[in-house]
Amino acid sequence: MENRKNAKGLRVIAEGIRLVTLQELEGFGSGHIGGSMSIVETLAVLYGSELRCDPNNPNWEGRDRLVMSKGHAGPALYATLSLKGFFPKEMLSELNQGGGRLPSHCDRNKTPGIDMTTGSLGQGISAAIGIALGCRLNKSDSITYLILGDGECNEGQIWEGAMFAAYHKLDNLIAFVDNNKQQLDGFTKDILDMGDIGDKFRSFGWFVQNVGGHDTDLILDAVIAAKAHKGMPSVIILDTIKGYGTFAAGVESNHHMAFSKEQMDEAIKKVSERLEEARSAVAADYHMDEKPTAGAATAAAEAATAEAAATVAVEPGKAQEQGEDNV
Repeated sequence: MENRKNAKGLRVIAEGIRLVTLQELEGFGSGHIGGSMSIVETLAVLYGSELRCDPNNPNWEGRDRLVMSKGHAGPALYATLSLKGFFPKEMLSELNQGGGRLPSHCDRNKTPGIDMTTGSLGQGISAAIGIALGCRLNKSDSITYLILGDGECNEGQIWEGAMFAAYHKLDNLIAFVDNNKQQLDGFTKDILDMGDIGDKFRSFGWFVQNVGGHDTDLILDAVIAAKAHKGMPSVIILDTIKGYGTFAAGVESNHHMAFSKEQMDEAIKKVSERLEEARSAVAADYHMDEKPTAGAATAAAEAATAEAAATVAVEPGKAQEQGEDNV
């Protein structure tokens, strides 16, 4: 029940992550905006409520793990980790910079809080399965979370892994499929139509849930249900929009794209407005449910935002020439 009270706070965190991700990308002038924007709400639920971790001890053995198999969504995960306190916000200016600590795809050897190096699509599920199986052998209650792309599910390795995880009843593995209907070269239905992805996982012996991927309430409910479901791995199919909440939504070539200053300024303005609306909703709940003083309500709203550090502006790095990266 405590998680339900946090639902509006999670929306604050989501808009905070989206804002900081945009500010992070702004400094470079281009990047993997589409697939980053479509998983923001999932990251908000995980790092704002469900994923056990310690920013002061990133390698804590008792932590839950996240494998971002669609490693090109690193910008959103970097923003989340920064807001959670794994590293200072100034480090976000190193995105895609040669020699920097925030490469185009997630790298556990460079970025605090990254549990697995990813980017070669399909391989993340094997890593996540190995981690989950290892935790079981060590009698750990840690959960391994895995984020896959829908286009990534074209890879045969996904289904080999799905079969293995079900056979070994890895109920400490919770996967998400970011079903944003697009991949590098276009729309998934035009490249290799996956049909009903949930039905495919179900046929392999997984517990399957389908939810709106931009609704933190629904995602939170699904994660709680997945944790409670024993004897098989779980997958949550997220119905999302690639580039959600920005100028990239609906654009066919939005996997890795350049953008103008005007486009980014407008996107940041709109997300900032949504963030303030979400914060106001949290403050209104405190007024209605607990009747605190006005000052206490404001403090409560700020506290809900603080975990995401969403009110702190990120100094954008200087835009530099980008290296071509369309993997």
